Amino acid sequence: MSFILNIETATKNCSVSIAKDGQTILCKEIAEEGYSHAEKLHVFIEEVIAESGILVKDLNAIAVSQGPGSYTGLRIGVSAAKGLCYALNIPLIAVDTLKTLASKANVSEGKIIPMLDARRMEVYSEIFTAGLEMEREIQAEIIDENSFSEYKETLYFVGDCAEKCKPVLTKENFVFLEEIKYPSANEMSKISYDKYQKSDTVDVAYFEPYYLKDFMMTLPKKQ
Repeated sequence: MSFILNIETATKNCSVSIAKDGQTILCKEIAEEGYSHAEKLHVFIEEVIAESGILVKDLNAIAVSQGPGSYTGLRIGVSAAKGLCYALNIPLIAVDTLKTLASKANVSEGKIIPMLDARRMEVYSEIFTAGLEMEREIQAEIIDENSFSEYKETLYFVGDCAEKCKPVLTKENFVFLEEIKYPSANEMSKISYDKYQKSDTVDVAYFEPYYLKDFMMTLPKKQ
């Protein structure tokens, strides 16, 4: 029997779950425009552990979303996960954010393309089969009318980019599952458990989130 705490903070969705042997027991999350991760994350962690009827010492591992995504969100999630792993002396599991997002799409054919907003017409994207096998690695790419035109099968797009990408990606085989917007710790449960069983963990001391692009600080305009 194994209990894994899953932490997903790569997007506007601050999400935490407790899973037993790969099945989610309890998940708490909130998606807000103002990114409330710093205020909500530790509260959610305490609540899911308490309400699941286990103790912190019962945790066998911590899983954290590794990115790509929000620089600040990823830092908050990874810092919390590392702190718990250090304190409890348990392994850290890194989960591909886009795979977690793709796993929310329940399809039996075609390809799943999770996309997260990277400003303007750029997105972070990856391509998976319907069985969640990775077909193309993560890229930061600019979307235009020719994007993904080489694919003839049905492509299912998920993520927070529908509003800006749907007017551009208009081919008949393109389907936007607009209800699937953010990754969730709920879907991390199976992925993290599979990694745990294979001892697919990362070094707690040296692990860094996968930002994909360098952090750019924007200075306020002079009055």
